[in-house]
Amino acid sequence: MELYLPQAEKAYLFLQIPLSFDKNLYTDVFALKNNKTVSETLAHKKYEKFLPEIRDKYSEYLSQPLGVFLIALKKSEDDFYKQFLNKYGNESYISFKITDLELANFKGIYAYCIDKDLKYIGRCRDSMKKRINSGYGKITPKNCYIDGQSTNCHLNSLIAKTKSTVTLWFHKMECDTNIANTEKLLIKEFNPAWNRTNG
Repeated sequence: MELYLPQAEKAYLFLQIPLSFDKNLYTDVFALKNNKTVSETLAHKKYEKFLPEIRDKYSEYLSQPLGVFLIALKKSEDDFYKQFLNKYGNESYISFKITDLELANFKGIYAYCIDKDLKYIGRCRDSMKKRINSGYGKITPKNCYIDGQSTNCHLNSLIAKTKSTVTLWFHKMECDTNIANTEKLLIKEFNPAWNRTNG
């Protein structure tokens, strides 16, 4: 299948890349981040601002793994746990990957669509396999935090809600500068919904 995205006097041909989805949704992924204690996490610049409140209200958790602490707060309906997460770090996610590897090692521009309705345009300057199989398609606990990958969390959560109709499209390119410029031009031209709400 093919998808054409016209921009000015040029039309970009995108080929569909099949995706394989897990059946399960994954919730509370952030709770699996247990490689550091609460105290060790607070030593990081992005988290040190939480130290006074934690010392005041949650000092008994300082030696606990971070994920254990945050899921305990969530279960007790204490929203303080959200302060540690990025905007999309508390969503439900799905695992998916590229199974047809013919285009997986190339770089270029990719697009997510729902029933041919363009939703997102992005660039890939390494390989699609890395971008999808190790990026958007597999949300790690680290991704969920304020120093993680909010874009990965955001797109994955949207795809999880629409997996039966979402499709991935790819336009192969070689030059990194052209890839970056083309992405900007196409986003400006089409203003996809998922690009607008990303953050």
